[in-house]
Amino acid sequence: MITLTDSAVSKVDELLTAEGEDGLALRVSVRPGGCSGFSYEMYFDNEKASDDTTVAYGPVDVVVDPSSAQLLEGATLDYKDGLTDAGFSIDNPNAQRTCGCGQSFS
Repeated sequence: MITLTDSAVSKVDELLTAEGEDGLALRVSVRPGGCSGFSYEMYFDNEKASDDTTVAYGPVDVVVDPSSAQLLEGATLDYKDGLTDAGFSIDNPNAQRTCGCGQSFS
């Protein structure tokens, strides 16, 4: 299961609050595609399947489907807000190769 850093939790909580809808969780998934074979998807979701894994990080619930959970085991979602390195990034020890955009891996 993916882990969120404190800065990622803070930013996701801020974004969830701005959505203004109860019951939303951050869904993180891995889909075939991208320039390296798999790509990450993150979006707010209020639907959970019975086989989804849900982990709470303070006020933020993170939901991952079973097939994505295998590929995200040990991964970390971070958020940076700097001049040269801003936005979310995933550090995934399962990725043998990543592309230059940082959004896909194999």
